Amino acid sequence: MVLLLRLTFKVVVFGLNTFWFLVAVVSRSLPLAFVFDIDGVLIRGSTAIPVARRALEILDGKNPFDAKIPYLLLTNGGGASESKRAERLSLVLGVDIDARQVIQAHTILQESVDKYRDNAVLVLGGRLNEMREVAEQYGFQQVYTTLDVLAWNPSVWPFRSLSEAEREAARPVDFSQTPISAVLVFHDPRDWALDVQVLCDIVQSGGIIGGPHLPRSNQTANPVDIIFCNPDLIWRTDFPRPRLGQGAFREAFLAVYKGLTGQYYPHTQLGKPSTATYDYASRVLSERWRALYGETASKPTISLPCTICTHEPREDIAGANGAKWPSILVDTGVYDPVEGPPTHAPTHHAGDVEVAVKWAIARESAKRSEA
Repeated sequence: MVLLLRLTFKVVVFGLNTFWFLVAVVSRSLPLAFVFDIDGVLIRGSTAIPVARRALEILDGKNPFDAKIPYLLLTNGGGASESKRAERLSLVLGVDIDARQVIQAHTILQESVDKYRDNAVLVLGGRLNEMREVAEQYGFQQVYTTLDVLAWNPSVWPFRSLSEAEREAARPVDFSQTPISAVLVFHDPRDWALDVQVLCDIVQSGGIIGGPHLPRSNQTANPVDIIFCNPDLIWRTDFPRPRLGQGAFREAFLAVYKGLTGQYYPHTQLGKPSTATYDYASRVLSERWRALYGETASKPTISLPCTICTHEPREDIAGANGAKWPSILVDTGVYDPVEGPPTHAPTHHAGDVEVAVKWAIARESAKRSEA
């Protein structure tokens, strides 16, 4: 039996593409807990970074403490259920990843279900019904997509025709009688033109697509909720250069709305580096700790302000430094050493995730030896 005494966390941030972790210092228990970003740290595109498996095997017991070290995977990505993401990652990385270890950009929306449970919400992103299905798994009851809108009235966006598969995925609904209470941008939209048009229709009419526009002051004084889950302007794929992400879609919508109305539309931004996302990760880490060590284990508490860094180079390390978190920069993500030193200096610079994990464990071992 392991005797758990006082448990606090130090936060260590790895980038880029973000790799960071929470380091838990415990009097008499496992000394570490990690939270990793995925893209650019553990995988690139659909392929595992070669050292990723060895890094995770260290956490699974091949370490000086000869014990499992809890870890989570926290990413601004999404587009599938946590169980499907865990299944794919397990296959690619060659280690067993539990769905409870995966926090995607939209996972936090599970905490918003009660607010919108009985109201109609529009979800954006993904293909066909992918995001609708995830939202329904979370517990949302009335979930619609822009494919539903286009099937209801093709003149909403006359430059786009539904494919046969899209028609089969669409659900019949009369949007003139169905007010949309919130727009949840789960994942990167696939049809920016259609989605921006429908978003503008919703926010200008107070939720009724095709309804009369409200006075401009009313549109922003009592806005329809819009929640973006991922702030990333760009993200890394197998393509040589980064691609536009959900953050770019957000900017496109905001620019169009301002062009139409002359004003800024209020919205909620989740995902790294938002405080809300980091607070959520802290709660999930507490649950993970208890899952490994039992309900009698001491409940982890965060001793530093919750913050987070994105995988955008200048934000990753800057966010960590601003929160006074130790940070580690790795070279397998967006950051390229050839382009010169990083804009913001990390606590430590490691070539890859395996080197970083070993460094962190060695540092913690040395501290415990000195104590």
